[in-house]
Amino acid sequence: MRAPLPTSRGPGELNGTVIEIRDLYKYYGDQKAVGPLSATIEKGQIVGLLGLNGAGKTTTLRVLACDLLPTSGSVRVGGLDVVERPDEVRARIGYLPDTPPLYGEMTVREYLRYAAKLHGVARADLERRVTEAMELTETIDRADDVIASLSHGFKQRVGIAQAIVHKPELVVLDEPISGLDPVQIVEMRELVRSLRGEHTVIVSSHILQEISETCDQIFVIRDGEIVASGTEAELSGQLLQGMRVDVTVRLGSDSSPDRVQDTLKEVDKVREVEAVDAAEPGKGIATFRVLATGDVRTDIVKALVAADVALIGLTRSERELESVFLELSKTTGGAAERRAKRKRAAKAARAESNASTPPSGGAA
Repeated sequence: MRAPLPTSRGPGELNGTVIEIRDLYKYYGDQKAVGPLSATIEKGQIVGLLGLNGAGKTTTLRVLACDLLPTSGSVRVGGLDVVERPDEVRARIGYLPDTPPLYGEMTVREYLRYAAKLHGVARADLERRVTEAMELTETIDRADDVIASLSHGFKQRVGIAQAIVHKPELVVLDEPISGLDPVQIVEMRELVRSLRGEHTVIVSSHILQEISETCDQIFVIRDGEIVASGTEAELSGQLLQGMRVDVTVRLGSDSSPDRVQDTLKEVDKVREVEAVDAAEPGKGIATFRVLATGDVRTDIVKALVAADVALIGLTRSERELESVFLELSKTTGGAAERRAKRKRAAKAARAESNASTPPSGGAA
């Protein structure tokens, strides 16, 4: 049954909400790709859509970008319905699909001029917008290079440049770090962060670290549904009933391991403190893992400074973030059961085939 579409509203009626999704479903034939999915995203945020391959990330982004029609439900960008007013929505969106839509025979400048014209940038503003997009994405030194000659990392940058050349309200980036080397990943992370504020940004990825280091809010998608949303700390608190923090200090004459542990245990919301292997080599270096019921990092710093303990480092436990993602990404019983049925059917078919094949070397 299709969810009814609410009546149209103007862009100013959402009070800072850039995206509003209500009961979105998308089917390919009888196969459900997305749904039910509902979410709101506020202006100026960088939001990460995190999920395993096949979870429904790309389909969701394609609906947002007016590249696919929803089967049912409503999707609004800046108050505009993507079904009723797709041309106006496209004017507000910059979209980088998982494969950048580039023309290899064009130079970077030629291509961005072409993209700007497609997005309706006025002739008087064209060169300025193209230059600004190249400066922001650091492609201006390659402006007159043919796109086919660029590295994969620079092609990704040009792809982002075409997505922002018309200064859209919303920028949608589907797996922007795919295929990049470690140096390019760091550079791309900084580029995405630079879009914060002037644009609202949605980034999809199946890589936990990229989402956690780039985004203000995280939506975890599984089997086409958003199963959790919030900041890292909020997701950890919801699922793991707390936060794990690794605290590295330099022990001195007045700061024994026992004294440091006692200081940490006195911090409000701290449940457990244990000594673990030192995070780095060096004389007097010690690391303690703190389990707390909330985000206690600021309070830990204050407590250690007050106790005259030399704090070297304080980080979220990587094991914690991995645990959150793995738990939230577990496939539902329905999907798991369908896979199990397919495996059982294949096994039964093989057994039947073997049983029907006559044995070789029989009597003449």
